Amino acid sequence: MTYATDRLHEEIAYVAYHFHWGQDEILDLEHHDRRRYADQIAALVTRGGAEG
Repeated sequence: MTYATDRLHEEIAYVAYHFHWGQDEILDLEHHDRRRYADQIAALVTRGGAEG
């Protein structure tokens, strides 16, 4: 199974925007690690928006 290119680009942009990491650093991550970072960022953003 291949991972959709659009979804991969979304994850790269999301992690890069919030962590200020470069594309190569993000692409070096295993898929599950990159997905986990994206999920954790989303949780922080959601929680931060709810707090204030």
